[in-house]
Amino acid sequence: MRSGKRLRVLALAAALLLALSLGASAVTYQRGSSGGTVKEIQTKLKNWGYYSGAIDGVYGSRTEAAVRHFQEKNGLTADGKAGPKTLAALGIQSATAAQSDAGDVKLLARLISAEARGEPYSGQVAVGAVVLNRMKHPSFPGTMSGVIYQSGAFSCLADGQFNQPVADSAYRAARDALNGWDPSGGAIYYFNPATATSSWIWSRPLLVIIGKHRFCS
Repeated sequence: MRSGKRLRVLALAAALLLALSLGASAVTYQRGSSGGTVKEIQTKLKNWGYYSGAIDGVYGSRTEAAVRHFQEKNGLTADGKAGPKTLAALGIQSATAAQSDAGDVKLLARLISAEARGEPYSGQVAVGAVVLNRMKHPSFPGTMSGVIYQSGAFSCLADGQFNQPVADSAYRAARDALNGWDPSGGAIYYFNPATATSSWIWSRPLLVIIGKHRFCS
């Protein structure tokens, strides 16, 4: 009897620890969310015929509708939000998803801070938007790390600025860029005319000038 009670107590304790663990790592993606995991959600839904919009990492109304349709077809609560059960049904681990999105913000913020520290806030967001625009462009890598670490792409990786402390405004700018704000007008290049040494960059069509940077297509 004592042995049986002890086993039941241990089983209950294990269940409680599991519940607490799952609760701590639970992540819900919904309208307004953004980042790498949202792209993964959109990609899965598009591959399975639920979604026909852009794979842009922004959880808008079309993504919400596609998630709701997927939930209806798979016996889930059809609220249009990608919580732990929906993520599991999509084959996406929620804890990993949270780490991925946090990593995207940190990496993009570091690049923005290094390249645009001291620039107008819209110029900082525009630098982040250029990274995201390159990820969608066939001439560049399809991942954030691939774009940022591409050889010769950003001078801050060569001059040490990339390793300097990150400005607080850069984190806000990274989130705004990931949420879809693009002051650059779709640019895939930018440069400072006071320091540019490449004649080729001047040939790129100008889209907008923000602070010291010219943003080009």
